[in-house]
Amino acid sequence: DNIEPDKGTEKTSKETETVKLSCSYSTSSEYVGLNWYRQYPNREPQFLLYKNARSASGERTSDLRFQSTTSRTSTELTIAGVRLSDSALYYCALEAQ
Repeated sequence: DNIEPDKGTEKTSKETETVKLSCSYSTSSEYVGLNWYRQYPNREPQFLLYKNARSASGERTSDLRFQSTTSRTSTELTIAGVRLSDSALYYCALEAQ
């Protein structure tokens, strides 16, 4: 199993804009969960969103500004209404069973 950010995913934006980050993955597993995390400097990563890649439903997040779309090979995180506090390092993680 493998997951990695797509090239050119370092983003600069203005407040209130919408930003999209994406990762590509490969797995032979039937169950695939995709997680997104945000990390501020010198802090632990903070969970943002979970998405079941094989189901149209099955998305969990505590902030509705964050949404995810997935395919069998990629995941995209959309951040709506970007704020200064969204400036951070973002991670995608693959959970396969």
